[in-house]
Amino acid sequence: MNPGPQAVLDTIGGTPLVELSRLAPKPGVRLFAKLEGQNPSGSVKDRVARALVEECEARHALVPGSLLVEASTGNTAIALAVVAKQKGYRLKVVVPEGVAPSIGYILETLGVECVESPPMAGMRGAIELADRVARAEGGVLTGQFYSQANIDAHYQGTGREILAQLPTVTHFVAGIGTGGTVTGVARCLKDHLPDVRVIGVEPHMGEVLQGIRCVDEGFAPPLLDLDRLDGRFLVSAAQALQLCKRVAVEEGLLVGVSSGATLHVALRLAERVEAAQIVCMFADSGAKYLPANPWEAAMALDPRLDEVHWW
Repeated sequence: MNPGPQAVLDTIGGTPLVELSRLAPKPGVRLFAKLEGQNPSGSVKDRVARALVEECEARHALVPGSLLVEASTGNTAIALAVVAKQKGYRLKVVVPEGVAPSIGYILETLGVECVESPPMAGMRGAIELADRVARAEGGVLTGQFYSQANIDAHYQGTGREILAQLPTVTHFVAGIGTGGTVTGVARCLKDHLPDVRVIGVEPHMGEVLQGIRCVDEGFAPPLLDLDRLDGRFLVSAAQALQLCKRVAVEEGLLVGVSSGATLHVALRLAERVEAAQIVCMFADSGAKYLPANPWEAAMALDPRLDEVHWW
């Protein structure tokens, strides 16, 4: 039944789970994607942004017009902008210098004030600068990298949705960014299906994939629960971009770079098992990346990269 008109924030979550039937490599193995680009701002971070702000409200840290401060490489900033506008708060975001130009254009359009942190300082430097900005300007840190609300949003929301949509899921594949998605969903799935396997996806050291990062490159997300992961695979930027192009051509889905990375790993898993129902997280839409035409940047692959994984 059509629910009729809804408030913007009420449309967060409840995203579709679609089968990628044209990409499944063999009978008995089915691939599915959780389309988080269907959220209002176009990414999974809408779930987190709403949860972070509601957690601040619950502890009475906010009043109308309060300043929210966060460190982000893009999607969380955009999601927080939507939530802040809907709830009547201001927002200032610290972004590492060098993020995709299209992200900056979107934030500017949404009226978000951005402060750049030195690129060599990495995400840790952006988080530290956000803390200084909040202290100096009387703002409230939303804290996506350390707030339990991040994990809870995925345990209560994303994880339960997957269980309802595919009760027989055998594998879940997601990028490691803040650690909130993969940890929250892993805890939820394993609490109900102890044998489900959860795989985290990271870029190779020195490479950048929007929204995910290499844990062994100096910043281990405090929210990441490695005990709930059954494996961590490394994916190159070229591999991720090639899968973005492939899923667009074969399935008609325009997805972001991290989605290409998770799909690459899901396909590798699919080749190694005989019967499975694999869900991969498509964290955002690819529309925001098109001005930079990243698909043409994919380089020739080193076949040795296909076998790189931690455990």
